[in-house]
Amino acid sequence: MVRHLAPRAALAPLAPFALALALAACSTAPVGPDYRQPAEALASQPAAALPFAGAQAAPFSAEPLPQDWWRLWRAPVVDRLVEQALAHNTDVRQAVANLERMQALEAEVGGATRPGIGLSGGPSYGHVSGLSLLQKDHVPPNAVHYGANASLSYQVDWVGQIRRAIEAAEAGSAGAQAAVDLVRVNVAAATARAYAQACTSGLRLQAAQKSVRLQREALGVTERLQQAGRAGSIDAARARAQLQQLNAALPPLQAERQGALYRLATLTGALPQDFPRDVAGCETPPQVAGAIPVGDGAALLRRRPDVRQAERALAEATARIGVAVGELYPKVTLGLSAGSVGAASGFARSDTFSWSLGPLISWTVPNTGVAQARIAQAEASTRAALARFDGTVLTALRETETALTVYARELDRHAALQAARDDSASVAAQARQLYQNGKTGYLDALDAERVMAASDAALAASDAQLADDQVNVFLALGGGW
Repeated sequence: MVRHLAPRAALAPLAPFALALALAACSTAPVGPDYRQPAEALASQPAAALPFAGAQAAPFSAEPLPQDWWRLWRAPVVDRLVEQALAHNTDVRQAVANLERMQALEAEVGGATRPGIGLSGGPSYGHVSGLSLLQKDHVPPNAVHYGANASLSYQVDWVGQIRRAIEAAEAGSAGAQAAVDLVRVNVAAATARAYAQACTSGLRLQAAQKSVRLQREALGVTERLQQAGRAGSIDAARARAQLQQLNAALPPLQAERQGALYRLATLTGALPQDFPRDVAGCETPPQVAGAIPVGDGAALLRRRPDVRQAERALAEATARIGVAVGELYPKVTLGLSAGSVGAASGFARSDTFSWSLGPLISWTVPNTGVAQARIAQAEASTRAALARFDGTVLTALRETETALTVYARELDRHAALQAARDDSASVAAQARQLYQNGKTGYLDALDAERVMAASDAALAASDAQLADDQVNVFLALGGGW
């Protein structure tokens, strides 16, 4: 006689599984706060998006800063060097590798949303104990046995804990991408600065060598006058001391230029001795033609990688709160397993198979102190991340305003030095004319030439400072990624 199970009895084994499915279907919004840039954050304040106070002067414009700002110098050699640096610099390579690691971690976290499959099994030789077969004083014969198991499991994200973990991982990857951009900004600026320093060192060296040449001529005149009895030994000694002082200024400038060339080589991923030979003789500092485009505060906060990195860190910390809150709720894992165990002679017989289907529910109650402590830690980390975000925004705005002001004031200083140099050149020309007409002595003309050489040196130093200040402006603006 065939017995028919009642419908309710037949469905009884599936009740736990149906309960788990119901939990999955009834899942609510993820636990913990949804991330939005806080209204109280400094980056959200309207004043942070205004035009820069230091950019109201003529050398700046409100045009957006181009990404490859170094092209404003219109120097193909700089374009080539920066491209090489961004492609081969070791700091960039490290940052890219770290980004790839964070992306792999993100993929690992995302794997929790997919079912997991497990397989195990293997043969064995031997026998079980006789007592396990309820046969006293019986030794079962040795035989080959096998065991094989397969399982399928899936964790139900019914409170959204996994979704929060994925959000945190995505924010971490975005922060790593911003870190790559930050390294690129610094590498582009360092490469441009090293090139500018090599050129400005050459210019200053040229001015110093001119001063040495003029002082050597003055020493020659003084020695001839001494031989003629028209000058004393003190004048000649003073002239020789001045010549040695001017000679002493040459080695530091030569070392500075060589050091800049070595930095250029290593920044582009080359050995120091393989520095670019076409830069070694540069004596013309790069300058931006026209006004420097700086944009406004809103564009700055969107562009600067350190600001984006800090904002993503805040987003990650916020998502971690939800991950911590999820520990207060039970975890539900749906499982399906099947196996076959027995003697090899009975492989694949129906009586060797087993299977099970149902949810696994794990929950630590009533002791939730650990989970509550982790929630408090995550909330404190979020407050710290907000403070870092605000601090980064303040630093970005301060650095930009400072760089703009310093550059504008150096332009004023450069204009004054240029006027002084022009006056010195006029005086030197007049002194030469008077000397040629016999109306003044040679030392007077030579002294005027020395004053002009000193003006040239001061102007060259200002040219060097302007080039460095330009790099500081672009670095503060966050261009180059």
